[in-house]
Amino acid sequence: MSNPTKSVVLVHGGFVDGSGWKGVYDILTADGYSVSIVQNPTITLNGDDIATCRILDRQSEPAVLVGHSYGGAVISQAGTHDNVSALVYVTAFAPDAGESVDTLIGTFPTDGPQPPILPPEGGFLALDREKFHESFAGDLFPRDAAFMADSQVPWGLEALGGVVSQPAWRSKPSWYLVASDDRMIPPSAQRTMATRMGANIIETAGSHAVYVSRPQAVADVIKRAANES
Repeated sequence: MSNPTKSVVLVHGGFVDGSGWKGVYDILTADGYSVSIVQNPTITLNGDDIATCRILDRQSEPAVLVGHSYGGAVISQAGTHDNVSALVYVTAFAPDAGESVDTLIGTFPTDGPQPPILPPEGGFLALDREKFHESFAGDLFPRDAAFMADSQVPWGLEALGGVVSQPAWRSKPSWYLVASDDRMIPPSAQRTMATRMGANIIETAGSHAVYVSRPQAVADVIKRAANES
């Protein structure tokens, strides 16, 4: 068996930036991993693919590529890069060829909680600040959820509608962490995407912001992917 992968690249989703990975970063680096965080602009899927591949180009060895939420679409597109050994989806979208985040959302159940996405302005989306805590970050302290709400990054419609051409999960080993209390991506939809991928599925309690609220659970899945890929 080859030596475990010790490099990790983290990709954030829509409405947020890379700072939310701080807890996961701290755990992994303390355990000897080399961790890079992509500050993908979330304007277009193509732009986020390019931003991710720039970071992958710098890796000295193949890395575990991790995506949260919309970041799952990014890693599906960028993960065919030679410097990717495995993929980890953290309550993330996992489009197939010809699909986008937007088309996947159209397949989700409509009888449960719906993301409080406001009407687009100038080609960008935002979440209703007053509903951010309940929908995105229900297991964070109110002050922490308020900070995330007030520091939102506008999410481009071209990122939402960006179509994946050759999904990396069809050729790379994949893991999927289901957050069972997610009110943005229904857990049932997460399980459906993960099963379609043939991913190794792990489930934990947690909100959509599980990578912030439960960094140890997320880091454990990443380490498992690093050890087994």
